[in-house]
Amino acid sequence: MSASVVKLSAEGVGKSFVGTGGRVIQAVRDVSFAVHENEFCVLLGPSGCGKSTVLRMIAGLEDPTTGVLRLDGHEILRPDRERGMVFQSYTSFDWLTVGQNVEYGMKLNRVPVAERRERAAHFIDLVKLTRFRDAYPKQLSGGMKQRVAIARTLANSPSLLLMDEPFGALDAETRWNMQELMVSIMDSTQTTVVMVTHDIEEALFLGDRIVFISRHPGTVLEDMTTDFKGGTRVRRKEDMLTVPGYAEMERHIMRLMREQGAEHEDEG
Repeated sequence: MSASVVKLSAEGVGKSFVGTGGRVIQAVRDVSFAVHENEFCVLLGPSGCGKSTVLRMIAGLEDPTTGVLRLDGHEILRPDRERGMVFQSYTSFDWLTVGQNVEYGMKLNRVPVAERRERAAHFIDLVKLTRFRDAYPKQLSGGMKQRVAIARTLANSPSLLLMDEPFGALDAETRWNMQELMVSIMDSTQTTVVMVTHDIEEALFLGDRIVFISRHPGTVLEDMTTDFKGGTRVRRKEDMLTVPGYAEMERHIMRLMREQGAEHEDEG
């Protein structure tokens, strides 16, 4: 991991919407944090805190009402292929094979046939789907479909990979297998990732940095690094459970979640 160069910065970012009757609803306010190159940053917080709104603004799918977002020092103003996005829902085209799905974005970007097939083969192998290159999405499990989405996104060489609860719909076993796969991908591609989740264990396993977003309107409650890993990434979920410092950090984040949930109940 490299922590020397800031890849992404959020400076005083806020987002408001106009609701029914013209009422202004503030989704997030004064969100500030930085993500370094080859860092896996997790946006964590209770449901409805605005973390997906922050991710959509990073993607350029929403405009901030206040503040500024920068990638490599340049302000984010619109969607761009420098930022690749993986959603929770499966986004493969049913009528295309795995190989064709992974090649699709490169085809739109007019990458030469030989190059895109070589790149597709590389990333399909990276997500361990080589035997299924000619299969169609309906023949794949949920986890395999998400691997296709990850391979397709990485094949377009994004500067930043964005993930919105990509494993939320998967069963427990498939989910931790996908999490371990992401650690392997991070180490082999040197990709910078920002991922949204409300799963504490997932955040601790994958995250080099955890930005905890408060209850609505969301703001940064804590910006923390997973120092218990000692600057390395744990490759197997079960190994993380016995690393000194893990349990303490898990308890701390659970308290934050409970406190934010209690505040929400008091508001009701």
